[in-house]
This record gives sequence, structure tokens and C-alpha cells, in this order.
Amino acid sequence: MQTLRLALGERSYPIHIGAGLLGEPELYRPHVRGKRVGVVTNRVVAPLYLERVQRALEKAEARVVPVLVEDGEQAKSWSVLDRVFDALLAARLGRDALLVALGGGVIGDLAGFAAAVYQRGIPFLQLPTTLLAQVDSSVGGKTAINHARGKNMVGAFHQPLAVIADVASLDTLPERELRAGIAEVIKHGFILDLEFVGWLEANLEKLLARERAALEHAVRRSCELKAQVVAADERESGLRAILNFGHTFGHAIEAGAGYGEWLHGEAVAAGMAMAAELSVRAGLLSASDAARVKALIARAGLPLRGPALAPERYLELMQVDKKAAAGEVRFVLLEGLGRAALRGGLDEAMIRESLAAAAQ
Repeated sequence: MQTLRLALGERSYPIHIGAGLLGEPELYRPHVRGKRVGVVTNRVVAPLYLERVQRALEKAEARVVPVLVEDGEQAKSWSVLDRVFDALLAARLGRDALLVALGGGVIGDLAGFAAAVYQRGIPFLQLPTTLLAQVDSSVGGKTAINHARGKNMVGAFHQPLAVIADVASLDTLPERELRAGIAEVIKHGFILDLEFVGWLEANLEKLLARERAALEHAVRRSCELKAQVVAADERESGLRAILNFGHTFGHAIEAGAGYGEWLHGEAVAAGMAMAAELSVRAGLLSASDAARVKALIARAGLPLRGPALAPERYLELMQVDKKAAAGEVRFVLLEGLGRAALRGGLDEAMIRESLAAAAQ
């Protein structure tokens, strides 16, 4: 097991990475201490891992209340959140309880937001079981549900007590979701670490083949990079916005296509290709570097284009992006491989040209 630490003062916490961690009582014991524990998971993950986690929690002296929700992006809704609250209240979980998010990014976002607001806030643990969640969404304390007008529009910053990333859970991950997770791995290289981009170009097939050493390295390096950014800017007042490279276009794709039609990582992949194109047109990125971005995305079996939405529809959806300021859409653009910045004031014609180029 490897352990990193996200440095946030009194809210600092460990990120444990390794194989077979879900069933380790000693990883839970410091956080349980005889508490009632609600385990929020979905109907796909539960048959695979709920019993193992429940046994480990009970060995750590917890009293476990499982809370099952449906699978998919549709679970990030008011109605499902209310069902989670209802289950916690019915089981008489109080302010001294603990929530555990067992699943992918949707479960982490949903359970994390539930923990942030249930009885004005209770602690929680992240147990990510998808690559995307292990390398990105479980780290950093962003929690949210979706709104019909935009993705992750209702949420809170609420840091977990710990992240327990069991890479053995990736053995059961569907191929499509593995590739979607690789999109977020690639993103970290593009915005923060040119050397990591080179490693990914040399080792992408090992990741796709689920070689354990390659996966552990990709998870660790992604978490290291994200932890550095979050430690410097926990609430996204500046630097942390670069972690949303590809997400302005990507969130528009998810909302425009209908939540659940595209996996988040797929939408981000297409969004990164579109953002690279916009970076070139803005004079920030060379055409050769943009080609390198697109080549790595394509090699991972990820889309380079979004759905066939009209440019007006993309622009409408991007207006509600959380990075917008004073009604102006802002984009995370590349200033070179391994370097990114948040840019506003872009000419609408340039954005339309980028959307048109991505549709070809």
C-alpha cells in the first residue's frame, strides 16, 4: 500500500492506494470508533463489494446501514438524494454517524453531498471503485448533484476523512468505464506534467491491459498532481480551475446529450480535443502539440468529437458553466503540454470555429 496526504491543515487526510484495501478493517478503524455507518452504493457495485466492506467495517466495530441507489448519472438528483436522507433518518443515524461512498464518481458526488448537508454535515469516507473516481473525483472534496440546466450545479465542498483506492476493484470495471477513467489520467498530464504525458504515451497499452503496476502508478501520479493543486486552492478561487480542462465543453456534451448517454470521461475526452483546438486558434498551443493531445485521446479509444449539437446549443449550455464570470464563458486552455490557464474574453467566432472543426 502507498499512502499520500492531501495537506489542508486540520482537514488534511490520507489517500491510500493499493490492491485488496476494501477488506482491511484497520483502514476504517481510526474513522469508525463504534459509530453507525451508512454505506451508500449502487445496485451494480453492491453485489461485488458491499459484503466485503461491511465485514471490514463490522470488524472495526461499526454498525452498518447499507443504502442502495440506482446506477448511473441519473442518481445525482434531488429525488435520489432525498431517498438517501430518508434511509439515514429511518435508521436513526445522528450527527455522530459516518457515511461511506462505495462506488464510482456518481456515488462519491451523491454521498459526499449528502454528508455535507445531512444534519448540517457529517464526516464521510471515499471508497472509489472506478478508475475515474480513484484518479479524480474522490480527491479534493467537491460534491454535487445535477440540475436540468447544468451538471454539478448544486453542491458543496466537503472533504472526506480518507480516500481508500483499491486498484483490485478495477479488475471488474467494464472496458468502457476503464477508458473513461483514462481520460482523467491523461488530463492531469496535459495540464500539469509533460513528463507524465510521455509516460502515458509509452505505457497506454499497459493501462488498457490493466497491468497492476501501471494502474498503481497512474493512480498515484494523478492523485499527487491533483493533491498539489487542491492544497494550493481548495475552493477553486484560482489555480484549481485548471483541473477542469475539457470540462466546459464536456459538461455541455453531457447535458446536451442527456445525462447518462455519455460517460463523464468520454465527454471530457471530446472536450479536451475541442479545448486543444480552441487553444491553437487562440494562439496559445502549437498545432503539433494539439495533434499530440488528440492522438493520445484516440489511442485510448476515446471520442474526439461531441454529439451533433448546433453551435448555439453548445454556447447556451456553456453559459451555465461554473467557471463563467459576469456572464462570460471562460475556458481552461493549454499554453503548451503540461501547462494550462483559465482564459476569458475569447471571441465568439473563434469558439464557433472550434466547435465546427470538432464536428468535422
